[in-house]
Amino acid sequence: MPDTLQAQGFNDAQEESLRIISAEPQNNEQISDEELRPDTLDTFIGQPQLKAQMKLFLDAAQLRGVAPDHILLAGPPGLGKTTLSMIVAHELGVPIRVTSGPAIQHAGDLASIVSSLEEGEVLFIDEIHRLPRAAEELLYIAMEDFRVDVMVGKGPGASSIPLTLPRFTVIGATTREGMLPSPLRARFGFTAHLDYYPTSELEKLILRSADVLGIHVDTEAAYELSLRSRGTPRVANRLLRRVRDWAIVHGLTEVNADAVRDALELYQIDSEGLDRLDIAVLNAICRQFNGGPVGLNNLAAMVGEESETVETVCEPYLVREGFLARTPRGRIATGKAWSHLGLTPPNDVTSLF
Repeated sequence: MPDTLQAQGFNDAQEESLRIISAEPQNNEQISDEELRPDTLDTFIGQPQLKAQMKLFLDAAQLRGVAPDHILLAGPPGLGKTTLSMIVAHELGVPIRVTSGPAIQHAGDLASIVSSLEEGEVLFIDEIHRLPRAAEELLYIAMEDFRVDVMVGKGPGASSIPLTLPRFTVIGATTREGMLPSPLRARFGFTAHLDYYPTSELEKLILRSADVLGIHVDTEAAYELSLRSRGTPRVANRLLRRVRDWAIVHGLTEVNADAVRDALELYQIDSEGLDRLDIAVLNAICRQFNGGPVGLNNLAAMVGEESETVETVCEPYLVREGFLARTPRGRIATGKAWSHLGLTPPNDVTSLF
């Protein structure tokens, strides 16, 4: 049997979507995500500062009787950008049109969408940083002047006819705000940055989701789940569903901390939220490379994965949680990594951290 998913024909994006601790959405979670999403700001858990800003922003627009300015939601995947866009439409009492940057191949695709919007409607564009250049330029005009220019005819006789649009609100979501061109970013009147969730907020979210799913989870179990959720609500809800499956199969009427530990041990999720691939990376650095520094290509070859997978799938969380450090000479394991693996670093390595 092949040791890696790449050897089985999966690319990096497909592998990331298959990891239980991935923040990328999975096709079989669409219905569950809809069930678990709150529909008001009051029931949205976490991001308290952002919620207060957004409530003021929306209330002011409603009191003025106009569509609110365009909104940009930026942050890592799985933190609630799509949910917040749905909440905005619900709070305003208007319809929402949903699309994504990769789905818009040509400027004409976007023109047909914006020209069919109703007064006050919300247009949600996920992964807005992946819009084609021509579509971006069309969006500039639509967002600022509420018009699109329709080309009639071809060649020297072609002419441009401006089409006036009703006022609407664009909500753009991006995981890579730096990739947005400055002219597009400047047209958003309100930019919201979503942060990773603390354990206490994830506990509340897990208990709420468990209630929606109809399973009883005690507070210790919710705490155990929150520790392994990588600060991400989508991961928390995914782990909760897998623990629910464990409870059903084992005939449990209540999920306790032991059930969480046993279920996630089966899925190779440890107490820090690290999975098989994360542990393989740390083991390779500590055992094979004496703690580093080690180059990305050598590290990827040692764990049997593509370099891009290690860099984009594993490293961000390992660095954020202090297990790994990136230096000009390569990656090094920190004291926390050696301790987590139950290893003692050599004397010549301790000076690195």
